[in-house]
Amino acid sequence: MHFPFCQAICCRAGHSCSTLVRKKEIENIIWVDAVVFLSVVSSFFYKLESPVKINQISLDESGEHMGVCSEDGKVQVFGLYSAEEFHETFDCPIKIVAVHPHFVRSHFKQFVTGGKKLLLYERGWMNRWKPSVLHEGEGNIRNVKWRGHLIAWANNMGVKILDMISKQRITNVPRDDISLRPDMYPCSLCWKDNLTLIIGWGNSVKICSVKERHASEMRDLPNRYVEIVFQFDTEFYISGLAPLCDQLVILSYVKEISEKTEVECCARPRLDIVQPLPESCEEISSDALTVRGFQENECRDYHLEYSEGESLFYIISPRDVVVAKERDQDDHIDWLLEKKKYEEALMAAEISQKTIKKHKILDIGLAYINHLVEKGEHDLAARKCQKILGKNTELWEFEVYKFKEIGQLKAISRYLPRRDPVLKPLIYEMVLHEFLESDYEGFATLIKEWPGDLYNNTIIVQAVVDHLKKDPQNRTLLRTLAELYTYDQRYGRALEIYLTLRHKDVFQLIHRHNLFSSIKDKIVLLMDFDSEKAVDMLLDNEDKISIDRVVEELENRPELQHVYLHKLFKRDHHKGQRYHEKQISLYAEYDRPNLLPFLRDSTHCPLEKALEICQQRNFVEETVYLLSRMGNSRSALKMIMEELQDVDKAIEFAKEQDDGELWEDLILYSIDKPPFITGLLNNIGTHVDPILLIHRIKEGMEIPNLRDSLVKILQDYNLQILLREGCKKILVADSLSLLKKMHRTQMKGVLVDEENICESCLSPILPSDASKSFNVVVFHCRHMFHKECLPVSNTVSSVQFCNICSAKHRGPGSAILEMKK
Repeated sequence: MHFPFCQAICCRAGHSCSTLVRKKEIENIIWVDAVVFLSVVSSFFYKLESPVKINQISLDESGEHMGVCSEDGKVQVFGLYSAEEFHETFDCPIKIVAVHPHFVRSHFKQFVTGGKKLLLYERGWMNRWKPSVLHEGEGNIRNVKWRGHLIAWANNMGVKILDMISKQRITNVPRDDISLRPDMYPCSLCWKDNLTLIIGWGNSVKICSVKERHASEMRDLPNRYVEIVFQFDTEFYISGLAPLCDQLVILSYVKEISEKTEVECCARPRLDIVQPLPESCEEISSDALTVRGFQENECRDYHLEYSEGESLFYIISPRDVVVAKERDQDDHIDWLLEKKKYEEALMAAEISQKTIKKHKILDIGLAYINHLVEKGEHDLAARKCQKILGKNTELWEFEVYKFKEIGQLKAISRYLPRRDPVLKPLIYEMVLHEFLESDYEGFATLIKEWPGDLYNNTIIVQAVVDHLKKDPQNRTLLRTLAELYTYDQRYGRALEIYLTLRHKDVFQLIHRHNLFSSIKDKIVLLMDFDSEKAVDMLLDNEDKISIDRVVEELENRPELQHVYLHKLFKRDHHKGQRYHEKQISLYAEYDRPNLLPFLRDSTHCPLEKALEICQQRNFVEETVYLLSRMGNSRSALKMIMEELQDVDKAIEFAKEQDDGELWEDLILYSIDKPPFITGLLNNIGTHVDPILLIHRIKEGMEIPNLRDSLVKILQDYNLQILLREGCKKILVADSLSLLKKMHRTQMKGVLVDEENICESCLSPILPSDASKSFNVVVFHCRHMFHKECLPVSNTVSSVQFCNICSAKHRGPGSAILEMKK
């Protein structure tokens, strides 16, 4: 922002300012709190007028005391709100004045002035000011900056720093390029903090840090010393510098070669932000400033002042003041909005919502929606409504009506809120009517996705019914009407429509709303639609629809009746036992592959009826099974041989029955049929002695693969012999092992003590007098008897048995141990 040169009268913040003068030369500027002080050739801010040039103005940190020096050697320090005042006139121009930063305090009444000497003035006893020379002899004092207890000044030779506590000079930083005139290329000084001084002179920048000296290093040295932590050169001459966090703002004086005259001339000054590095710098940003009369200006004509509190920077030229400030998110958002980058602006506002002051996220979002609508991106605009409008129902309704006006209700329909918040029912009804007029599929989708309490269901049902009058077979409308009836809890009507449409959700509807009482007369419809799901549902809910009722309803549809009964039988062989007779005919008619498994698993099936049906239909396998189950195995075998002529099946059947007569019949039937003889020779060896078959074969009969069959018989026989021998060895080994184990057990001693009793007389087994003789018999079963108490054996063998464990045949107590004394 540019301000034309002016002279103004200003009071503290809150009072008015007015512009008084144009087209004069600005010499300096100081900014404190909310007050700006300007100095000009003949006058300066705060109603200060002077016939000579004002060189510098200095304020303390409180902004209540001011120091002024001029080209005619005059110095004045006074209070803006008090009667304090100091006047002094020197015999040379005074270039610099600086009041103590805490001048408002009584014990800090100090200021310095600079001409050919650097003088320190201190107020002492009786309010008298006492001057003292801080430095002289190195040319004019060009700049002074006072921070805390440190004073930094620049003269023709370099920069010095004075510690006001010890009253010692702690450093001297010499000027790098002595070829530059110090009056044309003045030194720029600024304090970053109480201990960091930034020096800019010519094209050189130094950042100096004031540090405490260790006690062991002091000796006669000052308590503090200065270390240059960063030093680098710039492309152009430095007119001013200021700190910006850990970066630097540099005002540069630029010269360039004119393309027309090929002569060096002044270019626009630059304002650069750089990141200091130990021996160089990194340029962050660079701006060329357009100021009036820059072609005629010199390096000394530009100055840079700054306000620490608000990051404001003032670039002063003879005709312009340029105010620069650090860009904040509000500025960034302004730029994005100006470039119509609404998406990025919205994102930036969301990230910095706690710091932005000018913009509101909602306003940016609404502007973004309007922008998208104007561009015709209606779907994207509608999608952004979800995020931008949030829970603001008024804005939602406003946007819906706006989309209706441009004929884009369909675009916003997918993004309308359905829970927290909920809009007025009229909004949703308006959208549904829009779809109903032009898009049945879209209407059906909304009905399925939207909760039924968002709109007046009765109104929408009536609208659908009206449309069905024009197109009664429209499946989309019928399906949607069924869903609306479901929302309205008119499940009967919904069920009728679903059954008519054969809709997959019919089963879910029945389960969810327990509509079994409504489907008792609609079982055929359900079975026609999806027999598997229908049967599963009916069987899962036998307590609501009985088996008898289902069978009765399916009486005229035997194929469906069979599906139901078959599934019932699979679940439980006994539940539908009264229908097993009926199922024989049903299996025979509709599902013969499952007839034989049914006959095998059913224990309630009438065999005579089943045999009659199977014989009528010439079902050989089923007839064979029934004959064998009824005990007529010979007829069954005959049927296998004559009807099926399958020797393998006949052999398998004979094996299952394990009847010698069947094998005899099988041999007799096969004796004149060479293929049958081959089959018997290959399979009979494990059940019947093959010799019986071989002896009956007629001499001269050609039998296919006879040699192979005989070899197989011999192999089977050898295998049997080997198996028998192996089994015999195992039996002998096991018997021997068990015999040895029994022998070891019987050879073990048996404990007999006073607690044991005779199992016959029940008296103690041992006599009370140990000196008496006694005879005790102990069996291996651990039963004990007095010998005289044992009954006399009538057998020829002298072996006695425990009459408790084994009275008749030899058992575990048969062996005997005898103790005598």
